[in-house]
Amino acid sequence: MQPIVIVHNKIPEDILEQIKETCQVHYFPEGLNRSNLPEVLNEAEGVLGSGVRVDKEFLDKAPNLKIVSNISVGFNNLDIEELTKRKIMATNTPDVLTDTTADTIFGLLLATARRMAELDRYVKEGRWNQSVDEALFGVDVHHKTLGIIGMGRIGAAIAKRGRRGFDMDILYHNRSRNEQAEKEYGAVYCSLDDLLKKSDFVCLMTPLTSETKRLIGLDQFKLMKETAIFINGSRGLTVNEDDLVYALKNKLIYAAGLDVFEKEPISKDHPFLEMPNVMTLPHIGSATHETRYEMEKIATKNFLEGLQGKRPPSLLNPGALSKKEEVNG
Repeated sequence: MQPIVIVHNKIPEDILEQIKETCQVHYFPEGLNRSNLPEVLNEAEGVLGSGVRVDKEFLDKAPNLKIVSNISVGFNNLDIEELTKRKIMATNTPDVLTDTTADTIFGLLLATARRMAELDRYVKEGRWNQSVDEALFGVDVHHKTLGIIGMGRIGAAIAKRGRRGFDMDILYHNRSRNEQAEKEYGAVYCSLDDLLKKSDFVCLMTPLTSETKRLIGLDQFKLMKETAIFINGSRGLTVNEDDLVYALKNKLIYAAGLDVFEKEPISKDHPFLEMPNVMTLPHIGSATHETRYEMEKIATKNFLEGLQGKRPPSLLNPGALSKKEEVNG
């Protein structure tokens, strides 16, 4: 009998058909509603998608679950401890989105520094009647100091773009040293406080954990240069948004470029939306056709191998496997 599974993201037809070859698929292309989860969850052996919070409450309604496959590199929506306790595999899609996300975040840095969105509106609204004067000038990116908080794969890819493309000096703060980034991009490891004090651009790229929640707040903004630009490509909850609004309004820092927010989609009355020195993107870090397709392929491979009793390539919680599965995997 084919396993019953839930797919709760819109995915390409060819990938959906691949899953249907071996599974009974219940497809929810608009996503799952946590307040009204489908009854079939009680029978499901696998869940494939992204965004939905998978915690004790969710898992209590899914007693037959074997695997949860995230179509994302991030997995803060998954209660890994609870999944492991119940011997349910959890997977994500690392690596494939590194360059795409780095492109987005460095593009956000450039656009914020040169006020591109603001100036695009200036032209389209018919206000460009003479040469632009210094009131609309931006700031240079090249030969500046870029501080990266979180020197993982994406952080290192951003460092590469800054160093090799724009001759930037690279500072970084991380849980552990990244010797490869130090060797290849001249990245200098330093404390968080030193990074904040010395950087012209502060780029936050940490995962969301209990240690990084609200990592950046008013005390940190006060350490930054008044000319500094803050970029957040991590998760919204790594920053205290009220403090960021205060820092921008009171000119503690120059500007901010944001791809992530505490609440997504952002509220229509959020102060950020009225601030010309804030560049806002709708969480598009990996949002290209090519990268999303590759992510869906990887997530599906993880999913199908897990359902077959194999060890998925991108397993997040090896503790969910039995000793036999670990050997055979």
